[in-house]
Amino acid sequence: MSDPQPISTTAAGSSDAPQILPPASSGGMTQATVVRKTAPKSDYKPSDVSPQRRVQRSYTVRLWSVRHSRLLEWFYGRFADAFLMLHPLWKGLGYERVEAPVKFVEKRVKGFMFDCRMCGQCILSSTGMSCPMNCPKQLRNGPCGGVRANGNCEVEPDMPCVWVKAWEGSRNMVHGDAILNVQKPVDQSLRETSAWLRVTAQSAAAREAAVQSEAKP
Repeated sequence: MSDPQPISTTAAGSSDAPQILPPASSGGMTQATVVRKTAPKSDYKPSDVSPQRRVQRSYTVRLWSVRHSRLLEWFYGRFADAFLMLHPLWKGLGYERVEAPVKFVEKRVKGFMFDCRMCGQCILSSTGMSCPMNCPKQLRNGPCGGVRANGNCEVEPDMPCVWVKAWEGSRNMVHGDAILNVQKPVDQSLRETSAWLRVTAQSAAAREAAVQSEAKP
């Protein structure tokens, strides 16, 4: 009885076919660039959420916001107070009714200033006015281990690391140590909702609870 033949794990007839692999990176070229250059070419170009598009974007306004994080911290504080004062109006009209127009304004203002992704759980005041949702890995509690020596992103070499900028921005802020707070995972159900209204409603509820507790004998 002959010995059993080993079973090949490759497809039939492909054992002698050479494997086509992306060339090894050389000359400082990153693996992401190698993969991108060796990808099949077509007329289709990913838009909006593609890494290729974000690499080509200008980060001028986003970086300006980080550099002026202290000014924006002060402005955000005043803005939050004004929004809280309007809580009776939002409540009277119905938060669900004002959601659409407020979200329309919020998305465009924060999109211009911070490249906001409308996660609905804005933590800009805790991250040096650098939106962590711009991180390709969407890390909410600090950078990954692949930050480049020049401070740029591991995935997108042309983009400054979101968390490197977050730390720089936090050092200019009065409450900059909030960056050390551990953030909860992103609740995907809150995407495309207004963080302004959510925070306002939560602050109003906390204020009312405090008033009620003080009123109790």
